[in-house]
Formats: sequence, structure tokens, C-alpha cells
Amino acid sequence: MKQMKLWVIGISMVCVGCQQLPTTSSAVAAPLMQAAKVSDAQSRPSRIDFHQLKQTEKRPVIALVLGSGGARGYAHIGVIQVLEQYGIQPDFIVGTSAGSIVGSIYASGKNADELREIALKMKPTDVRDITLAKKGFFDGQKIEDYVNSQVANVPLEQLKIPMYVVATQLKAGKKVVFNYGNTGQSVRASVSIPSMFIPAQIAGEEYVDGGVVSPVPVEVARDLGADVIIAVDILAQPIHTETTNVWGLFNQNINIMQNRLAKEELQYADIVIQPDLREKAHIFDVKGREATMQAGVAAALAQINAIEVTLVNKQLQFGKSLKALTAKN
Repeated sequence: MKQMKLWVIGISMVCVGCQQLPTTSSAVAAPLMQAAKVSDAQSRPSRIDFHQLKQTEKRPVIALVLGSGGARGYAHIGVIQVLEQYGIQPDFIVGTSAGSIVGSIYASGKNADELREIALKMKPTDVRDITLAKKGFFDGQKIEDYVNSQVANVPLEQLKIPMYVVATQLKAGKKVVFNYGNTGQSVRASVSIPSMFIPAQIAGEEYVDGGVVSPVPVEVARDLGADVIIAVDILAQPIHTETTNVWGLFNQNINIMQNRLAKEELQYADIVIQPDLREKAHIFDVKGREATMQAGVAAALAQINAIEVTLVNKQLQFGKSLKALTAKN
């Protein structure tokens, strides 16, 4: 999330027999040069072997999984705030939809206080671009630009904390995990709610919201080699959804589908943090963001003892396994 939009200004000066680029300040030139080098978002084999990392550093690997949930995504910031206060640093982050926005900006090196400041300053017009099209009425380009401005155009593979963004390949209906290339583009794909957003186009393929196939992507974290998975579930509970209008019915259909999918994956998480979020705010709503962040704080504090116990137990188990392996050899 960002304080201002990123504007890319290009001016060409043509003369006889030559073409000269305009002089720009270093502050402007650096982002432009960096942006030009960033490739499209891609799914590649992980650049880090987390199984090997565990053996090298002799400790369990921690993954933070941030789920989908529209404007309820502000709660992720509250959870991160508590984890920071207790010195719990994830080795990598997996995010879907709203979780991919917060996760990517956090992974770029910003702390919880900076995330909070960004969230409070963000305006709906920073990320909302209304359009008239057959496939949706939000374009998504502003979200891509917004995220890239917040991460200084750093691609996924260069973020300070390894970041994995989950989206859905529309034609095949399959889960795709982006971990390389354009960070904002991958997030744009991950948040593109079908029928609301025009599908994101990447390398000739269309992508939509990762929540369609994996609203709380615990399995991705486990497959990557996490020993401790802290999953943040901000999904709306269907029982609290009003169904008296078209928007309510649309929400209810999504809520039912996503909760069933999430339930299957959450059973494999070591810790599940579920902020008490009953309000059905619009995806671009900013009115209740402070209360939503506080709900994340409260939910994380309620689980902090369980998190610490889990970390200690995993460390003990790892120590015993390492000792047994050493004795065997």
C-alpha cells in the first residue's frame, strides 16, 4: 500500500540522425532503470532450499501464511505487529489476494509500524481504477503500480523475505505460485476477483484471485519445507453474511466456497489466527481499517503462547532428530 501513485514519465527528443533521451535526476532515473529490468511474474523452482536451511541453521523453518479476505486484509498488519513484538521472524511468506498485498510490502523490508502508516494513508483512488469491460469493472493496473511503488520496484526474488504469491490460472483453473519477477504484477493477479476485476494478463495467460483455489495457502508453505506454519485466516463467516441484495448473495457464494477450501488446508497449519471480523466491508473500504488492524492484534495475542510453545517443541524435536542422525552416522 502506498502514499502516492508511481508515475512513469518518458520523453523522447528526436534530432536529425540521432535520438536523445532527456536528462533525469538520479532519484527518478534509478526506479525507471530498475523497472525496465523486471521481467513478468513467473513461477520457478524456489531459489532457497528450506529443507537445507533447516539443517544448516539447526532450527525449524517458520512460514507466515496470509489469506484472502478483501478489506479484512488490514488485520494481517495487526498480526505482524504482534509477531514483531515477540521477535518472531518468518523465513518466508505465502500470500493470497489481500494477504499478497500485505505480505509483499512486509517482505520488502518494511516493519509493522511502517505497514500501519501506509495503510492509514492509503486512499481508495490509489488502487481503484474503474473501467467498462465484459470481463470486469476494475482493471487492476493501479494495484500493480501501487504495490511496485511500495516495494521500490524490487522483483519477488530480491525481496528481503522470500515471498510466494498465489493466483489462479483461469483457463486451467489451477493454482500458480509466483516467486520471480514483477512483484506488483503477481499481486494484481492474486487479487483479481472474478467478475469484478478483469483477469490479469501475464505471458499470454489470464490469472484471477488466488482465493478461488487456495484462500489460505497452507499447503504451499508445507510443500516449500516449513516446519512451523502460522496461518492467518481472515475469511468472512457465512453465518454473518446478509443475503438481502445482489452484493450480499455474491459475497455469500464466495464465503461458502472459500471457507470449505480453507478448512481443508488449515488442518495442516501449526497455528491458526482468526481475527473476529464480522463486518462485510467492500474490497476498497478504508473506514474500519484501524479496528480491523486491532482485531488482528487481539487474535495474535490470544495465540502468542501457543506459538511460543510450538516453536520450542519443534526446536526440541529437531534437536532430537539431529542427535539421532549424528549417532547413526
